[in-house]
Amino acid sequence: MNASPENEFWPAEKVINSGYAIAGFDVKDVAPDHKTNYVNQILTKLYPEQMTQLNGMRALGAWGWGVSRIIDYFETDKAIDAKKTIVVGHSRGGKAALWCGAQDERIAITISNESGNSGAKISRRNFGETVEVITRNFPHWFVPKYAEYANNEHNLPIDQHMLLALMAPRAVYVASAADDSWADPKGQYLALVAAQPVFELFNFKPNLPDNMPPNNEQVIQLPLGFHNRDGVHNMNLFDWRQFIKFADEYFKKKNNK
Repeated sequence: MNASPENEFWPAEKVINSGYAIAGFDVKDVAPDHKTNYVNQILTKLYPEQMTQLNGMRALGAWGWGVSRIIDYFETDKAIDAKKTIVVGHSRGGKAALWCGAQDERIAITISNESGNSGAKISRRNFGETVEVITRNFPHWFVPKYAEYANNEHNLPIDQHMLLALMAPRAVYVASAADDSWADPKGQYLALVAAQPVFELFNFKPNLPDNMPPNNEQVIQLPLGFHNRDGVHNMNLFDWRQFIKFADEYFKKKNNK
């Protein structure tokens, strides 16, 4: 009997064989990805006050909260080294991963795969998905005030490189795909480059090239990393191999200090 092919999006066997544990959860358990029903789990049962606060949690924040509860468990399991926790997210999950990484300092590495608008890409570029499009199609991901910047990105008081910078001095890895113009690979790379000065405040000396590297070429300037692979909006074995390589190098250097 032939073995079933490995799930490229969630290659648990590959990750485990590389020395890492892997865990995940279904977002519907904390906030369903639905314009109205997203409130039906933790936002109604645990944190109803968030819905009346101007900066209160919405779906993306709830998903990040869910990751932190997994880390709570990791800290109780002697088989897991919780100090080496990595959060990985794709697309909307990449947005939630970045928010979680900024909020939870227990996360050693935050990996954003094709998170695009309101994730890793510069909003003011107005390239690919825009604030207007994302807040119209997915209003439940954000506080209502964010929609005021639809077609008004130049008035944003912040941009996404500042979100990436919030992970300092911990590690951040941004990945994209060449044919995923909606997520704006160049805009994601520019955000990572623009975040470098904050990491320099912590005595790191990342030196990312000004221009985005060629497709399928990984760039590691610890504690930052990037790749833009051939292909479309997805997460596959190529991506995971780069994530693992980055994590290996990061933890090796950290252990040698």
